[in-house]
Amino acid sequence: MRKMTGAETVKGNQTMTMLPGIFIVFLTVVFGANAVAIKLALKGIGPLTTAGLRFALAAVAIACWARFTGRPFGIKTGQFSQLLIVSTAFTLQLALFYLGLERTYASRGVLISNLLPFFVLFLSHWFIPGERITLKKFGGIVLGFAGVVVMFSGSSIEPGTLHIGDLLILTAVTIWSCNVVYTKRIINDFHPFHLVLYPMVFAFPLFLCAGCFLDHRMFFDLSSVVIGAYLYQSLVSAAFGFVAWSTMLKRYGASTLHAFVFLMPIAGVVFSGLILNEPITSNLIVALALIAAGIAMVHLRPKRPVFTFPLGRGV
Repeated sequence: MRKMTGAETVKGNQTMTMLPGIFIVFLTVVFGANAVAIKLALKGIGPLTTAGLRFALAAVAIACWARFTGRPFGIKTGQFSQLLIVSTAFTLQLALFYLGLERTYASRGVLISNLLPFFVLFLSHWFIPGERITLKKFGGIVLGFAGVVVMFSGSSIEPGTLHIGDLLILTAVTIWSCNVVYTKRIINDFHPFHLVLYPMVFAFPLFLCAGCFLDHRMFFDLSSVVIGAYLYQSLVSAAFGFVAWSTMLKRYGASTLHAFVFLMPIAGVVFSGLILNEPITSNLIVALALIAAGIAMVHLRPKRPVFTFPLGRGV
């Protein structure tokens, strides 16, 4: 199997123009709105069942794309254990995220999940050679965590379920960040789609089995909104999102694409208010501004950008 080189995974060779820029903005909005789609799907499908069905359909779509474009599916014997680690973490983090999002507002889930780049930056400082926390990146980390402090300080939520949801999502993001750092260490030995497809294939039967026993009800209101939200998560955000992001990454490079990721939490919070009618308080707006600014600062001209599919924050 051909080994992916650093140049292949991080460098684009085309100059960004207006139309591709608009399309990348559209992609970040697609990823940012995914938490809203999850909340809508949870109105009629259990959380673990939703995750299982979503990744089953997304895996089929990505596998068809890979087959159609002639990408190799084979892996080396020694890579199986690496994929098993990535897949196990992927399953656990997504289970916690879905269970957490069932118990909190989508807007809060979006902001907490967008702590991911700050966690990754901190862990990379210790575990990825050459990736050190600079003064600029430290400033971004401070802004990001200041945003979360502001969000929680202004919480008017009564004690109970919603706080449990926040904690579950925070735990999911912690596991996610460890998984991202591990993936960064092994990614040059894989075709990038392997690290998206195979964890989905591993996870979806586990999610469906868990849904049978742990979801209060697997299906209870299959309305057009619920089905549409499920298809959005599976085909638009996960499948189309991966193919489109990979294509743009190859053309323009990770540095260019990562300059737009601060739009994801903005899109998530805005759609949470518009579609779910969640309260958009002044504290939430300040928290959003701080987190988005921190993400922008962290991703501004990264020294060693690598292939990343923002499934972590768009889920």
